[in-house]
Amino acid sequence: MAMKRNGKSYVSSDSDEKVMLFKDVSLGPHAAQLRFRLIHFWEARNPIKKTLIGLKMLLIDEQGTVIQGFIPSGRIKKYLPDMKQGSVYQLDNFYGSKNKPVYRVADHIATVSFTWNSEMSVLHEVPISFDEDRFRFHSYEDFEANCDFKGDRCDAVGDMKLVNGHTLIERPILDEVEIATSRRIMVHVQSHDGPVMKFYLWDHAATNFCKMFNSYENTPTVLLVTTVNTKRLGGTLALISMSSTRLFMDYDVQPTKDYFTWLGSNPEIAKQVSAEVVTKREALTIAEIFSYMTQESAKCTATIDDVVHGSAWYYIGCSECHAKATKGATSLICTNTRCGKVNTTGVAQYRAKISVYDNSEQVFLSYLVMLVTPPPPTEVSVESNIAATSEETMKTGNEVCEPSTRRGDSADEESKRNSASAEPAKSKRPRCEK
Repeated sequence: MAMKRNGKSYVSSDSDEKVMLFKDVSLGPHAAQLRFRLIHFWEARNPIKKTLIGLKMLLIDEQGTVIQGFIPSGRIKKYLPDMKQGSVYQLDNFYGSKNKPVYRVADHIATVSFTWNSEMSVLHEVPISFDEDRFRFHSYEDFEANCDFKGDRCDAVGDMKLVNGHTLIERPILDEVEIATSRRIMVHVQSHDGPVMKFYLWDHAATNFCKMFNSYENTPTVLLVTTVNTKRLGGTLALISMSSTRLFMDYDVQPTKDYFTWLGSNPEIAKQVSAEVVTKREALTIAEIFSYMTQESAKCTATIDDVVHGSAWYYIGCSECHAKATKGATSLICTNTRCGKVNTTGVAQYRAKISVYDNSEQVFLSYLVMLVTPPPPTEVSVESNIAATSEETMKTGNEVCEPSTRRGDSADEESKRNSASAEPAKSKRPRCEK
C-alpha cells in the first residue's frame, strides 16, 4: 500500500501503476488511474431543446463503490466504439466534478468526468473481481417521503399484479407495434413491505418491457425497475421511468431471484393486494392533463356521428387570440395579458356538443368554434355583448381539445386570469360531457 502527499491510499496493480479507488476520488483534476466495471450508460439531453449534452455512466470499482461518470458530447466518438455494458476498463486522467443533487443515481459526492487528456482502455485480463451491479432500493415509505422532489433516483422491486390493466392469471398479449406507438406501459407492482405501486414505463423502458415480457416462456412475475422518478398523480404515488432506467425480471439478477424465492415461500402474502390502489380513479390536475395532451400519443382519430341539437352556447372572444373579451370604457378589451388588445373586435365563439365514435367507443365532446365575425362593436353593442359574455368564460375549441401554443401561458395561469377578470356569472357553468 502506497501513500501520496495528500494522504489518499492507492492500490498497486501488477504493472506497479497507482490505482485510485472510488472512495478516494475528490473534486478537481486527477492524474491518476481508475479501474472499474461499466454497469450502464445512457444519453443525457437538454430537456427543452433535446440536444445531446453527453453520456452518463454508472461505474463500480473493485471495492463495490459506485460512482457516476460523464463524457461530454464532443468526446463521445472517441470512447463510444469501445464501450460495452458489463466490461471492465482502465481510465487514466480525469476530473472530479461535483455530483449534482438533481436526479442522482449514485451517492458519491463526485462525478468522474472525462477530460481532454483522458485515456480509457479495455481490461481483458482482470486480476481482481468486480461486482456486476449495485442497486439502491427504497421502500414505499421512502418513495412517499421523497415524492415530487428531484433528488435521488432509486430502485424498486416487487411482483406484478396488472400490466396495462390486465391481470397475470391469463398471460396478457403485448403488441410491440402498439406499445411502440403509445410509448407507455403501466404496471401495478406489489412490494412485500408496502401497498401496490403504479409504475409508468415510457419510451425505451416501455419497449424493453414488452420485449422482455414476451420473451419469457412462462409469464414473468417479478419486476425490478431502476432509477425511477416519484410523482403524485391524482393523489396516488407513481413511479416513472427515466432515460437511465433499466428493467429486470424473475431470474435476471440476484435481487429478482431473491424476491422470486420469497414469493414462493410466502404464497399467502403474495396474493394480498390493495384493491383501492388498483381500482382508484385518478383525478388529474389541468396541468397534468395538458402535459399529456402535448404528447403525440395523446392524439386520436374519430368519426363525427351527430351534432346534438339544443346544446349551442357562445361567448364573446378576442378576434386575435380568442380569449374572453371584457368591457372597457368604449370598447372590448382582451383578458389575455400576452395579447392585451384594448380595442379588440368581439367575435362570437360557439359551443357545440357533438357525438363521435371510433372502433371501440362512442363519446360526447364539447367543441367551440368561431362561426360569425361581427363588425367592430359600438358602445351599445359592447353593453349587450358584455351581458352575454358574463354568462360564461369558456375557452376556444383549440384550448378545450389541446393546450394552446399561441399564447404560451400555462393552464394554471390562464385559469387564474380568467377567474379574476370574469364578472360574476348568474347561471351555472355548463359542463363538458365526455
